[in-house]
Amino acid sequence: QVQVVESGGGLVQPGGSLRLSCAASGSISTIAKMAWYRQAPGKERELVATITRSGNTNYVLDTIRDPFFISRNVNENTVSLQMTNLKPEDTADYYCYMEILSRGSWFYQWGQGTQVTVSS
Repeated sequence: QVQVVESGGGLVQPGGSLRLSCAASGSISTIAKMAWYRQAPGKERELVATITRSGNTNYVLDTIRDPFFISRNVNENTVSLQMTNLKPEDTADYYCYMEILSRGSWFYQWGQGTQVTVSS
């Protein structure tokens, strides 16, 4: 059994920063893709950014308007999302997603979500 758990959400003022983290646990052989998604109230879940095992990143959001940065630690099975210059429209539940190889099987694992609220 594998599990992913996010941390780091909270309340922040507009213009502020937050760093979200996500850790995988269990019997893990390798983790291929890692990603962050978010779901704002009343909206569908949307992809924020992905990162491969080799460190290749892809940002779906406009990185000028939304300066978010994804990174991973292969040895620790963690992925982070550094968010800067946060805006009220960034308020959402943020979800970690990982593609995990465990005991010969692939698991497409979601975290439980962490809430980010941007408000003055």
